[in-house]
Amino acid sequence: MLYSELVDAITDLKKNVFRAKDCAHLPQIKAESEDLRIKTEVPNFWDDPQEASKISQRLSSLQKKYEKWVYLANDAEGLQEMLGMFTEDSEEQQEVEKEYEALKKRFQEAEKDLLLSGDFDTRNAVLEITAGAGGTEAQDFAEMLLRMYLRFCERKGWKCEILEKSEGVEAGIKSCLLEIIGENAFGLLSAEKGTHRLVRQSPFNAKNLRQTSFSGVMVTPELEEVDTADIHIPDNEIRVDTFRASGAGGQHVNKTDSAVRMVHIPTNIVVVCQNQRSQHQNREKALQVLKSRLVLKIKEEEALKASLVRGDHTEAAWGTQIRNYVLHPYKLVKDTRTGYEHSNPDLVLDGELDDFHQYFLQWRAKGPE
Repeated sequence: MLYSELVDAITDLKKNVFRAKDCAHLPQIKAESEDLRIKTEVPNFWDDPQEASKISQRLSSLQKKYEKWVYLANDAEGLQEMLGMFTEDSEEQQEVEKEYEALKKRFQEAEKDLLLSGDFDTRNAVLEITAGAGGTEAQDFAEMLLRMYLRFCERKGWKCEILEKSEGVEAGIKSCLLEIIGENAFGLLSAEKGTHRLVRQSPFNAKNLRQTSFSGVMVTPELEEVDTADIHIPDNEIRVDTFRASGAGGQHVNKTDSAVRMVHIPTNIVVVCQNQRSQHQNREKALQVLKSRLVLKIKEEEALKASLVRGDHTEAAWGTQIRNYVLHPYKLVKDTRTGYEHSNPDLVLDGELDDFHQYFLQWRAKGPE
């Protein structure tokens, strides 16, 4: 990097760090931390271990957030001062460049946390993949997406469990339901919600003709009972079907009708769960997912009404094309919302999704233009 380019890059980084720091509301964080600290010093603080644990965890989280932005701002200031101590093309410039790249990476991670400010962004997620029209081609693409998300979760160190998987007739999968447990799982995976499009030479015909396939991805936050307390579903609004599960899931899973398909009749929301050990457990998990989807649906309808009032309504994400994976005649993955492009589809399909999520969060934070 040229010296002048490095000067501009560090200057811009410092501006971005201080701008983001202002958005982090550090005075409020410091005030809340002080209030919580005072509570922890009360003699009978641990008389209620559960409540004490929640307060302690909240205090620790706030302190880490506060220190993170203070250190970032101090390091950005120090990096600019360090650069001013050296002349152009000096040996120390390489060391400054390394410090700049490290600080830039730390800032991007901190900014991502700052952008994850939605109601349920910090929650675990339930992700569903559904093959679109196109038979074997679409089902194979759905399985490619399943592998991509499994690899992404592995990279993040998240726990991922397949709750239901319906195999394709010849290859791939018709659908799959994943429970994903990890920090900010729903907030990050919200970037995946919508229709994914694949363009490639078909491996399923002798002429290797170019084929376009579609698969849909639905992402729902995994909510707690307190979040769904106001969601009451009458028995006559739910249809429950049981059937014999397929695939792994326990010694008896293929011998009894333990799998559950739950349909919410008014909204036609369908949830299938088969990988729990019993029909009762599958039913409970399916009901949990169904309630989460209803809560999310209510939130989305409220947002839609607000956008109609503002006059900035666009199509909802579900059912619209959000990302193109082109493997032929050139190689490119492009997000249609943010415009971000990646020239190596193999890396993306191997779970390299962080940049797509970063740009999505920035795009979401800007709102309608």
